[in-house]
Amino acid sequence: MSIATTTETQPSAPHVADSHDLIRVQGARENNLKDVSVELPKRRLTVFTGVSGSGKSSLVFGTIAAESQRMINETYSAFVQGFMPTLSRPEVDVLEGLTTAIIIDQERMGANPRSTVGTVTDANAMLRILFSRLGQPHIGSPQAFSFNVASISGTGAVAIERAGKTVKERRDFAITGGMCARCEGMGRVSDIDLTQLYDDSKSLNEGALTIPGYSMDGWYGRIFSGCGLFDPDKPIRDFTETELHDLLHKEPTKIKVEGINLTYEGLIPKLQKSMLSKDKEALQPHIRAFVERAVTFTACPECGGTRLNEVTRSSKIRGISIADACAMQISDLADWVGGLDEPSVAPLLAKLRHTLESFVEIGLGYLSLERPSGTLSGGEAQRVKMIRHLGSSLTDVTYVFDEPTVGLHPHDIQRMNHLLLRLRDKGNTVLVVEHKPELIAIADHIVDLGPGAGTAGGSICYEGTVEGLRSSGTITGRHLDDRAAVKDTVRKPTGTLEVRGATANNLRDVDVDIPLGVLVVVTGVAGSGKSSLIHGSVSGRDGVVAIDQGAIRGSRRSNPATYTGLLDPIRKAFAKANGVKPALFSANSEGACPGCNGAGVIYTDLAMMAGVATTCEECEGKRFQASVLDYHLGGRDISEVLAMSVTEAEEFFGSGPARTPAAHAILGRLADVGLGYLSLGQPLTTLSGGERQRLKLATHMAEKGGVYVLDEPTTGLHLADVEQLLGLLDRLVDSGKSVIVIEHHQAVMAHADWIIDLGPGAGHDGGRIVFEGTPADLVAARSTLTGEHLAAYVGA
Repeated sequence: MSIATTTETQPSAPHVADSHDLIRVQGARENNLKDVSVELPKRRLTVFTGVSGSGKSSLVFGTIAAESQRMINETYSAFVQGFMPTLSRPEVDVLEGLTTAIIIDQERMGANPRSTVGTVTDANAMLRILFSRLGQPHIGSPQAFSFNVASISGTGAVAIERAGKTVKERRDFAITGGMCARCEGMGRVSDIDLTQLYDDSKSLNEGALTIPGYSMDGWYGRIFSGCGLFDPDKPIRDFTETELHDLLHKEPTKIKVEGINLTYEGLIPKLQKSMLSKDKEALQPHIRAFVERAVTFTACPECGGTRLNEVTRSSKIRGISIADACAMQISDLADWVGGLDEPSVAPLLAKLRHTLESFVEIGLGYLSLERPSGTLSGGEAQRVKMIRHLGSSLTDVTYVFDEPTVGLHPHDIQRMNHLLLRLRDKGNTVLVVEHKPELIAIADHIVDLGPGAGTAGGSICYEGTVEGLRSSGTITGRHLDDRAAVKDTVRKPTGTLEVRGATANNLRDVDVDIPLGVLVVVTGVAGSGKSSLIHGSVSGRDGVVAIDQGAIRGSRRSNPATYTGLLDPIRKAFAKANGVKPALFSANSEGACPGCNGAGVIYTDLAMMAGVATTCEECEGKRFQASVLDYHLGGRDISEVLAMSVTEAEEFFGSGPARTPAAHAILGRLADVGLGYLSLGQPLTTLSGGERQRLKLATHMAEKGGVYVLDEPTTGLHLADVEQLLGLLDRLVDSGKSVIVIEHHQAVMAHADWIIDLGPGAGHDGGRIVFEGTPADLVAARSTLTGEHLAAYVGA
């Protein structure tokens, strides 16, 4: 029996699953966003533009990416969620069409001193396996090549259950690790200046110890007095050799003081654990100052700074040890690994080659795997995070980038554009917050936020194509094709700052005379040696104020008023006008509302679920006790003053009954750097990256110094803000200061009086001065990469 079937070809209706090609946001109100609604096309490159503080990060990171991550976290069990950061749902009505978000931001890498470029990218892990398989002589498993694993051996009896009986057997065990025993895998040893720890002419009870936090009034005093190892009333210079050893070096020992079991430990091992094992930048300012004063760090004499012991360094592949491999420039290491052909480890070699080639492709071939990750700039850290995603087979993922061009020379930006387009072409959605016109030009879709910053921003000004943005009349549209012209006349230097024989990092015995009294721009491709030259040979000198890219640390209790020191003169002015103590006008001290302890909100912890923050009913979010708000200055209470914008406060403290010159001077500096719209009490945690950097710049402008060193001050700045920055730099120079700027932005280069260009390449291909002179001469010569790009920029 046969059945004849006929099929008519009809155009099939699109499958419902294919209709989800948009990410829809409705009613976003995070931070300064004003009920924003937007539709973003999936599998396209969308660039978010707008002045610094207009709400770009609040929309992209605080709303879209945050909700995506929160929903992914919710797929795990409550037990697992308990170990994860708790994320609250963003202030938004509707979010549809979200896909998994991978955030590649500019947060610095963790400042753990054991973390290196190799460990954070897994390149070290692969090298360790490679050497454990191919290294000669063979010394052990991959952990034998790890500087985080110490060698341990032991012997003893173990109890084993056999056939219902307990049998004791003698067992030996040994773990072979790669850690250098002298420096414990840190690569450096510390030498402590004992004169900075104590005054030997005094006894302990007379306050001989000068270490922060080590006072005789607290538990330390009880331990020193009750340990019985030395006399706390005897001057330290009269201690016997044993007593001094016990004070400084004694191993942890159980003691009983006033009936309480305690542990006594010598000062130096205690300092090693509490202060010296942490990254210096993560310490509190007064402890960091003590460490800088009392401790000198030098490369470990036993391992030569490689962190690895002698046995580990003796195992080699083709004459190269793992220490040699990690010290190589990554571009050279990629060539070396490429030359290895060993079928037994073929999959490992393929993966390692791909990782190292990704470094080169992304413009980081000049780094070495042994470089501590805490020393990477924000731009370098962001690109290192990109490496693990370049070869990923995942598609339909949302990649979220925060200014990926930071720290990149115009030559490198073209390469970054290519990488972003590659991610998109694999079928991913790419969202980028960016200011550089070179990257904006490749966008499929533009979302422009504004029109201003802070409370004046938070609205969508334009959505559409790049061409439409140019004719839209928005601030970004008007400035997109701005090109600074090279100066006709440049200032004459008033002197020179000599640098001789600079050899830090990749510098090759560089001699340079940096002119003073003018605007000097130091440029060159990423990794050419700019920071090594300026921070290594100029920053530490007397009269030099260096403003680096280090992050501003601050909790939600910190705000522009506390960070800049503005609150001190304001508190004193309030106290003087009302005849009370200044501490009453601090929300972190006596004036704090007892209901919320001065936070303004009450946080309820809900374990693995997002905590809930509710406005304090007692103070209504004002953070102060009701009695404190009865005191006024110029007709305003302290909470009203903290709610003012910088511009408003500058006028308020500039004249009339509230006139306070010290506060007015600080507010003037904040206005100068373009932060007039910020409110004085806005938490630092809500500021954008560009706002934080300008806040830091305003603070350092108060320091007395003749030479200012700025490290990429255009980071996070809109095209329109760059004009304001150039005006500020001009005012600094015209007031008699010398300004040295490390910068890639062509508008700043064109505006310079003198350019120092390093190169010609990165890493060991750089480290030389390839041009010194005026911007006009650089454009005319076109002898360097910078010259070519600057000439194209100014249209020469």
